Amino acid sequence: MAARSRLPLPLAAAARGGLPLPLAARVNNGRRLSCGRAALCSAPAPVPATATYPPLLPSRTAKSKAAKRRREEEFYQRVHDSPAPADKLQLLTKLQRLKYVVSPQTTAIGADRWYQHFTKTAFVPGLPASLPAPLPAAQLAELRSLVSEAVLQEQFYLKRRPPFLYREREQTALPLIGNLVSLLVGSLTDRNPLLGLATLDREPQVGFYWSRGERTVPRGHRKRKVDPIRFQIEDKPWCQIRVPQQLTEFMPLEHSIPEDVPVIHMEPSRLPLFQRQYDNNIFIGSKVADPACYGHTQFHFASEKLRREKLVKDKLADQIEVRLRAAGMASLFAWTGAQAAYQGFWSEADVVSPFVSQAVITDGIYFSFFCYQLNTLALTVRADQHNLRKNICWGTESMRLYESIEGEDIKGFNDEVLDLLVRFLLNRPESAETKIS
Repeated sequence: MAARSRLPLPLAAAARGGLPLPLAARVNNGRRLSCGRAALCSAPAPVPATATYPPLLPSRTAKSKAAKRRREEEFYQRVHDSPAPADKLQLLTKLQRLKYVVSPQTTAIGADRWYQHFTKTAFVPGLPASLPAPLPAAQLAELRSLVSEAVLQEQFYLKRRPPFLYREREQTALPLIGNLVSLLVGSLTDRNPLLGLATLDREPQVGFYWSRGERTVPRGHRKRKVDPIRFQIEDKPWCQIRVPQQLTEFMPLEHSIPEDVPVIHMEPSRLPLFQRQYDNNIFIGSKVADPACYGHTQFHFASEKLRREKLVKDKLADQIEVRLRAAGMASLFAWTGAQAAYQGFWSEADVVSPFVSQAVITDGIYFSFFCYQLNTLALTVRADQHNLRKNICWGTESMRLYESIEGEDIKGFNDEVLDLLVRFLLNRPESAETKIS
């Protein structure tokens, strides 16, 4: 009986067919078989196939959630890739939808809590401890004589014709604000060289556009669509000071404070706020290329909406400070937010250092002082999910500059108001002296 072959079946069949073994070792379905003397032939593990086709993407024009998500991601990428801040502003303000127009000086009841929610701002009574130190008494006395002369110029020396109805306070307060700012800035330039490089704007236009929260469109061809709630602030201070260097932060960016931001779950129309559709505006009072692109101090005139005598007569005396807080908070948020947007920051690219500005609201007799630190612009639902930052506003209650005027004598002049005005104007960055010199 012939000896039984020990070759594997494919090789044994190839050998009976007359093929040489090296050639026969390559004939098993096109795969090479490796054979040892004492082991059977084995095939290597198959290599996993790699995809050679592009990933599947949802359509841009579909009505699905995936398509909407793709359109949003592509839009965010276009904004990120824009090289200049002006291009970013154009993209961010391009789409026009209905938006709530926020007026800083409002007649709404309890508007300060609503404005805190819209801007994610925590209010802290008082002023920051990092403000400049008060001036010596001798230097403050010199400035007091200048301020007294400016007050007498409007209240005693000038004889004006009777004003129009409800314009009496405006007729004397507006010139007083302009004269006070010019006198104090000119007198304090030697103590704060940054004021020598500043720009003083008269009645500038200030605007800021942002989104906060979401809502379902109730009617129209976009019914049941989920849209962000859009806001627009249009402000017009009487004058403002812009500087080429950013003011020093009042506290570190990631520092937390115990004050909370109120959360309001009602529609802004309940405040009430009204919706309009027009060009979205982000503007600090100058163009993007202006070197004085940082805010220093704004001066606002308290209009008839904040007239104390009228509020007391209407039994709304408790709303006097509420409306002043709302006005200072909204004005400074719009100004600092626009400054951050001019530097290329937006909701998906949050600020890396705080933006700081100051404001004074006055009717010619009462003065209120506010400081604002913008810590975040991530106010949309998408950006605010894990955002622990919040903006901070410091403010004082209104203080009277003087009690009365009898002839050429000012009775009850309040040095604390003058001291705060001077400290606001002396505020500057820590490195201002070295950079200016």
